[in-house]
Amino acid sequence: MRYTKIAFVCVIIIFSMLTASGMVSRTSKVSDKVIYYEKVVALTFDDGPSRLYTNELLDGLKERGVRATFFLVGENIEGNEEIVKRMYDEGHLIGNHTYSHVKLVGMSDDAIISEISRTNEAISRITGEEVTFIRPPYGIIDERVLWDVSLTPILWSYDTNDWCSQNADCIVKNVVKNVKSGDIILMHDVYKTSVSAALRIVDELQAMGYVFVTADELIIE
Repeated sequence: MRYTKIAFVCVIIIFSMLTASGMVSRTSKVSDKVIYYEKVVALTFDDGPSRLYTNELLDGLKERGVRATFFLVGENIEGNEEIVKRMYDEGHLIGNHTYSHVKLVGMSDDAIISEISRTNEAISRITGEEVTFIRPPYGIIDERVLWDVSLTPILWSYDTNDWCSQNADCIVKNVVKNVKSGDIILMHDVYKTSVSAALRIVDELQAMGYVFVTADELIIE
């Protein structure tokens, strides 16, 4: 059973890599109809929800008709439940980013399970649905963590490094220049510059013919 589970996750990760490389057709499912896009990307945001910036981001995404993916830190959910409910109601995908943004590899089984389950429970209390996906902090994960978390990992194929530069002009320029169809783009919704850059990226890529989907739509047909 253990090896079956690990094999399934490996297939998901490999599929994600093939999608990002353009070797697999990208699709979006709307009302049970499969729509094929030539240019498609997924915007993903880590570390929120942020009381200061996430609503501003959600306003901009809604105005542009874009759904994104949010990987939430559990300790940031308390007091921001309405923001999480809004994410869910507006069709964004919500995933787990641990409770306190810790590196899971090297932790005890009990500590790993606590980090994941506390965040799952906090999200599920708001959305009424089970959490399916996880983005491990720093993108670090191994077989033991996979076995403990029981969630499908979603990493990324393009890192904007927005947390480091916090320069909206630079972030936008680099993404627009280097992004390719099938990319899962890593950003954060806890910096004002990242929110500004993300909305400008949406505007520029939409003008280039790109369609935005949630990350699960890129890795699972």
